[in-house]
Amino acid sequence: MLKRSSRKLIFSALRYSILTVWLFVVLFPIYWIVATSFKQSSEWIAWPPVWWSNDPTFSSYFYVWISGVLNKSSGAEVLGPWASFMNSFIIAFSASVIATFMGAVIAYGASRYQILTDRQLMATLILRLIPPFVIAGPLLLWFSTIGLEDTKLGLIFLYIITTIPFALLVLKSFVDDIPIDYEQAAESLGAKRYQVILEVIIPMLRPGIAVTFLFLFILNWSEFFLALILSKSDISTLPMYLNRYGGGGAYGFQAALSIGATLPLIVIGILIRKHLVRGLSFGFVRKG
Repeated sequence: MLKRSSRKLIFSALRYSILTVWLFVVLFPIYWIVATSFKQSSEWIAWPPVWWSNDPTFSSYFYVWISGVLNKSSGAEVLGPWASFMNSFIIAFSASVIATFMGAVIAYGASRYQILTDRQLMATLILRLIPPFVIAGPLLLWFSTIGLEDTKLGLIFLYIITTIPFALLVLKSFVDDIPIDYEQAAESLGAKRYQVILEVIIPMLRPGIAVTFLFLFILNWSEFFLALILSKSDISTLPMYLNRYGGGGAYGFQAALSIGATLPLIVIGILIRKHLVRGLSFGFVRKG
């Protein structure tokens, strides 16, 4: 009996040690980005490293978000950070809402009416796993032909196509968890089909919709390669703007821009946190 309790203590200590190390691995890059954003320029690449500046400054935030100064040696006009921020928000939000809605509709049909088999559902995800650079050339030719190159509408359309497979697979698991007896009971009481969907299905599916929307928004918000290929000068997303600070060791500017780019995800996560926690525990954990 003593040996068994000792083993449990050892395994418990080992588990918490591993989790602590993993927590450090996950949180340290976030801490370093925040710390770098407040450092003086001389401290960005100092050795030994400066863990936290003794004279913190907001100069990097001012430079990036207020002055919007970039290296314009070529004289070319570039979109500022707020224009890129709004482009990213409009594109990511619109594409995520539409993809989530379409995914919910298709997932309901696949769950209740078997319009798609499990093999076909997996095939949609396999198609999504094709490396983007493989289809970049044909996409560029196609979008330039139909006039969607370097437009918000073109990127929204592309992001919808590339994220629907994820929305479909995630939401189907949530629809499967809703007992069909609830729908039958509502119909037996005289509810119309649209009333069943609006008053029974959607309220119970709300946590899954919140989880799916946030997941797709993160994917669309951080997407870089396709936006780089399909954009020229009229459209610039925040990841593309961040890439402009990639040269010259402008680490403080990159950090300040990264913090600003992360805040919308945090705000949206806080706004839907109730549905998010319930959705993660109800859908994924119970399925596992």
